[in-house]
Amino acid sequence: MQTCWCDSGSAAADCCEPFLSRSAYPQTAEQLMRARYSAFVTQNADFLRASWHPATCPATLQFNPDQRWLGLKILDTDQGGAEDDEGEVRFAARYKIHGKGHRQEETSSFARLAGNWVYVGGVVK
Repeated sequence: MQTCWCDSGSAAADCCEPFLSRSAYPQTAEQLMRARYSAFVTQNADFLRASWHPATCPATLQFNPDQRWLGLKILDTDQGGAEDDEGEVRFAARYKIHGKGHRQEETSSFARLAGNWVYVGGVVK
């Protein structure tokens, strides 16, 4: 069993993998946040672009081949539930580049677009 990249403790097949393959859609903003983190880990640009609001999605995505993602911790959520249309997720992600550890803390905004959650933008702390 491969544990999920998002540190949920669940198997990838029961967590983010169905979202990354687009055989299922996240029902909450937190699920989308976790799936997007997993997409960064697996360098799945197609999923990232598909889950980004078209008004804020960059024209191109580039991954740093020297960056290694180490873990995700959800710090807080505000709305973003199965019945909401907007939500925020505050998280901390750890990674290494050239052997040096880093931590990124961000509050991400999400909204529903055509019934599915999309990433709108984020504020890095």
